[in-house]
Order: sequence, then C-alpha cells, then structure tokens
Amino acid sequence: MAVKEKYQSVLELGESLNIQNGSVTEENGVLKVKGTANTQYEKNVLWDKIKEIGGENPSDILANITVADDSVYHRHTVKSGETLGKIAKHYYGNASKYQDIFKANSDILKNPDLIYPDQELIIPNL
Repeated sequence: MAVKEKYQSVLELGESLNIQNGSVTEENGVLKVKGTANTQYEKNVLWDKIKEIGGENPSDILANITVADDSVYHRHTVKSGETLGKIAKHYYGNASKYQDIFKANSDILKNPDLIYPDQELIIPNL
C-alpha cells in the first residue's frame, strides 16, 4: 500500500478542517504533509488521526502543522442540547472545566446554565 493511500483519511480530515496552505508530497516512502490549522484543537485532531493510523511515532509520515490562532484552544459553535459541561468534557476530557469556558466567555455569558445554539464560544488554552 502506498503511503499516501495509507494516510488518505488524514488528508480528508485536513480538507474537512479547512487546513490552509496545505501541501502533500511523497519522497522515498515518506509522506510529507504541511499546513496551517485554525486552532491547537484542530492540530491535535489531525495528530490523533496520524497516530491512529501510524502509531505513536510513525516513521512514514512527517507532518509540519502550524496554528493560525494560538490565543485560544478552539472556537466552538453551540449546538442544540449542549451544556458547558458537555463542551468541556469534549475538549478537555473533564466536565468540571466548564468554569474555565464560562470565564473565558463572560462577555457573552451571564449564567453557566444558559447557553444557546449558534453562540460562538472561546475554548481557552489551559
């Protein structure tokens, strides 16, 4: 299997995340991937996919992914039925971190129990 085919799902994920300035080349059986993710969270999602396919330290792919906005971990658009706890669990693996999200968005949120669909929330770096 060609290395590009092996990592095709990573390339498709990069497209769905709208990775900017992307380039993909293959040299001597090593896939070289370069681009700019919007946030650190998106970069982490890409790396998780690379590791899922190639293991913890894959030798057949070199990825140089930079981050456009490192002032936040991510920007999240609230979907119906979500709570700050669910959002915190998704991004940090810990629902009690909802307070950090609430504090980072105190300009638009007055109560941690009241969030609305389509609000864009800052998910802060911890």
